[in-house]
Amino acid sequence: MASPKQSARKPLASDLASLHDLAHNELKERWSDLFGSACPSRTSRNILVHAIAYRIQERALGGLDPSTLRRFDRAAADLAAGRNPAPLAPKIKPGTRLLREWQGRVHEVIVLEKGVEYRGEPWPSLSAVAREITGARWSGPRFFGLKGTENGQA
Repeated sequence: MASPKQSARKPLASDLASLHDLAHNELKERWSDLFGSACPSRTSRNILVHAIAYRIQERALGGLDPSTLRRFDRAAADLAAGRNPAPLAPKIKPGTRLLREWQGRVHEVIVLEKGVEYRGEPWPSLSAVAREITGARWSGPRFFGLKGTENGQA
């Protein structure tokens, strides 16, 4: 049995394809129906088609996930306050080896699907390993050079 999203894809595909056949004034009407407001003046046909297609897909398949929406909200708040939005945290793939020298000794961590491996044992996080190495509460990503400090240094 097809999932609701799969069964929605056939009418969705034809609905999206039909957008290219609509006249500019028909696209503006479609905009008003989908967005609940008048189409911005002097909006190009290309932008209208893409924005309407996105809204149709969003309604049929769901919108952005909550974490992405929160990220957009934070970025908007940063911009409104005159700050640059914070960059995305790096995505570290499982199998990546991280090295850090601490007090003359090199420490190696291997990133796992969930957590990390340090000295052949699984650990829940980089921060837990950093705490083990230093004896103090450190940000694991900062300790291993994945995040900079306030002045841009790792």
